[in-house]
Amino acid sequence: MTWNIPNILTLLRLLAAPGVAVMFLYFQRPYADWFALILFVTAALTDWIDGYLARAWKQESKFGAMLDPIADKAMVVIALCVITGFSGMNPWILLPATVIIFREVFVSGLREFLGDTAGLLKVTNLAKWKTTAQMVAIAVLFATGLFEHEFLDRTTGMDNAVLEAIMSGSAEDTLGLMWYSEAANLTFLIGTVLLTIAAVLTLVTGFDYLRKAMPYLRDEVKS
Repeated sequence: MTWNIPNILTLLRLLAAPGVAVMFLYFQRPYADWFALILFVTAALTDWIDGYLARAWKQESKFGAMLDPIADKAMVVIALCVITGFSGMNPWILLPATVIIFREVFVSGLREFLGDTAGLLKVTNLAKWKTTAQMVAIAVLFATGLFEHEFLDRTTGMDNAVLEAIMSGSAEDTLGLMWYSEAANLTFLIGTVLLTIAAVLTLVTGFDYLRKAMPYLRDEVKS
């Protein structure tokens, strides 16, 4: 095990994964949303930084190669669980999230079964784009939760007639409610589209890994 800056960054990203969920245990919203978003985006950026530094400084190692995909999967899976929870099991979130989590578990199982031959399932460029799409989608969806909660917090206790008048444009919006509502709707749309794209890329790369593994999964026919 080599302790260098790229490997330390990868380890910190792994530790940040459960930290995203812990934010919602110890902080009230919207503070938890802000802390989770900042933590997730910062950790996601290290995914590019540690790889760049490892190549630039010629510090690539087996430990880093092993830990990097684990950290990525932990970040994505835990963040998706959090987002699915506070979205109220919205089907536009739940379905692609289920696809992504299922694929990650399946491919991890393939790699574990193949053992020494797992090198044939090395990360492809398409898989890297898949991870990027997942992380961008999750960051946008965290922002959606922040806007939604801010809107709900500002409208708590507000008379329904007044709220309807503001949202219809027939009354002055002094609390910025329309802005928060539109921001939440826009980020949710962008986030769900990106998450769907990520789910499609996830399926494509999953089938590609399965195709490569198939020759090693066939039982030998005894004569």
